[in-house]
Amino acid sequence: MTSAILPADLGFFSTLASAGSLSAAARELGVTTPAVSKHLALMESRIGVSLVNRSTRRMSLTPEGEVYLDHARRILGDIDGMEELLGVSKATPQGLLRVNATLGFGRSHVAPLISRFVRKYRQVEVQLQLSVNPPAPTEDLFDVCVRFGAPPDSRVIARRIAANRRLLCAAPAYLAKHGIPKVPNDLTKHNCIGIRQGEEAYGVWRLASGRGRSANTEAVKTRGNLATNDGEIAVNWALDGHGILMRAEWDIERYLRNGRLVPVLPQYYTPDADIYAVYPQRHQLAARVRAFVDFLALSFTQQAAVAKA
Repeated sequence: MTSAILPADLGFFSTLASAGSLSAAARELGVTTPAVSKHLALMESRIGVSLVNRSTRRMSLTPEGEVYLDHARRILGDIDGMEELLGVSKATPQGLLRVNATLGFGRSHVAPLISRFVRKYRQVEVQLQLSVNPPAPTEDLFDVCVRFGAPPDSRVIARRIAANRRLLCAAPAYLAKHGIPKVPNDLTKHNCIGIRQGEEAYGVWRLASGRGRSANTEAVKTRGNLATNDGEIAVNWALDGHGILMRAEWDIERYLRNGRLVPVLPQYYTPDADIYAVYPQRHQLAARVRAFVDFLALSFTQQAAVAKA
């Protein structure tokens, strides 16, 4: 009796769902779009249900497709874990590694590290996707997500790979013209560059005058005539002298060193933005995931040491 679900279907459907379209899946699989369509049709015929809603421009999963995908990824993860436990692929990291990172940080920091990583581990194939906001950890669309701040979800592993702070800064020319803020409330009189990212309240900056239990935090409602969802653009606006910016230290440290940007209210603490590598618990045994996360942690540690030196 022929099974309705074949082992090869699991990986195929996981790739199709991640790609988002038949044509994109065809490119990833190295086959033609009609071949992908035929494979999907055969799967649906054997199962007896529709897995994908098709349209001319995009596709979406049916409720049955969502169930199929969830179980397919869980089974594939279990296979990876079993291989690791048996020592099948423990020695050499290999296979597909799906990585997600934010736009600016991913472009400037994660992508160059991936370039070095695949030179060292030539049997690993890396797919990097950059996005404005990190995906929900439980969506399981990626093997590793590089993000700022630990996710509030115990179902994933979050390894802190680098310390990071948010800092207030501005161009010297802007401060010379508009004055230097002395206390947090002074920010309400300044042009503050807004960044619409993540789930944090837009336009609200939180500054603390101490740490721990003695901390006194002020929430300042800022305003300004410039806002964006791209951190690199916001930094460039600050460099052009348009206003005060709150940005992660990793993105502005070189400008602070060369004086193109200067700290604002440095005596106040802003929310931490430590860098974490986040991955599903079932992936912790995968050699490619362990190798990549270890590689990131070591690389960021070395970069921080060089920066301090």
